[in-house]
Amino acid sequence: MPPVFEGYPVFDGHNDTLLRLWLADDAAGTGFTEGRDDTHIDAIRARKGGLMGGFFAIFVPTGGKNTSILRKGELDQKGAETATGEMISILDAISTQHPDLLRQCRGHDDILRAQGADAMAAILHFEGAEAILPDLSNLEEYYRLGLRSIGPVWSRSNAFGHGVPMSFPGSPDQGDGLTGAGKELVRACDQLGIMLDLSHLNAAGMRDIAAISTRPLIATHSNCHALSASPRNLTAWQLDAIAESGGLVGLNFASGFLREDGRKSRDTDIDIMIRHLDALLDSLGEEGVALGSDFDGAIIPSAIGDCTGLPRLVAAMEKAGYGDELISSICSTNWLRQIKVQIG
Repeated sequence: MPPVFEGYPVFDGHNDTLLRLWLADDAAGTGFTEGRDDTHIDAIRARKGGLMGGFFAIFVPTGGKNTSILRKGELDQKGAETATGEMISILDAISTQHPDLLRQCRGHDDILRAQGADAMAAILHFEGAEAILPDLSNLEEYYRLGLRSIGPVWSRSNAFGHGVPMSFPGSPDQGDGLTGAGKELVRACDQLGIMLDLSHLNAAGMRDIAAISTRPLIATHSNCHALSASPRNLTAWQLDAIAESGGLVGLNFASGFLREDGRKSRDTDIDIMIRHLDALLDSLGEEGVALGSDFDGAIIPSAIGDCTGLPRLVAAMEKAGYGDELISSICSTNWLRQIKVQIG
């Protein structure tokens, strides 16, 4: 089997692969280790595409396994804890039984060790903090289990804050800021070394994090609102705030957050992705832009298809005149630097 790290290795800011395995009742993660046709990521295709690792998200659908992933409404906290535990167990099963394929990482040095062993590096991320009790009494236990990144909300409200809706067009400046519990979560994450993710959070919540957190601001999988007016995308002042903090934005591959018309269509030109990268680079500089694919959680351009299409995005960057150092920065080194700062 060829090594993972041919060409430009990619560290990805966001995937929903654990969700796909959980929805398929695949407790052993066989679909990841042996491959399956209905996902964007598995170990075999990751090697082909040069995907060295990324943030593996835990997202719990509002109605559990038997409802639409995008269903609105508040999520039952006990159900969130149960589903979260099951997804953590899937990641643990893969990492424990197949360390040659994937290793759960708790920091920068773990990623380097995984890279040296030609194994994917997985950092555990919560997309929505519903599994965390409002008094934060179970946060340190999740940290012990490997949690190193949290988006306080998905696109719904919870005990910590308010997410933006998936409507189009729209502004992220909708709703109130973080709750008191949300502000305490920010402080606790800063203290523990858990990265905070702004993606899905509304503008008022972002202002609160910017005022409280001492860390660079991060949006793991978001794009430019000026090019695609989704509430999920970042406006000029948000990009400026991230830049001023020394933060980072990961390009989201979801067609609905790339296209000017907001359509969720696989028939989306890869050049649109380059236009968003150009705009992010203009706002954030070469150290502030990375990738946050949303693989296994979104409809992405057929020109990419799945993680084996990452070299085609690299080729588009080369065609656009991006140099070797910039491509390497976008593909992996910007994320690795932020992980060292944020997590250790």
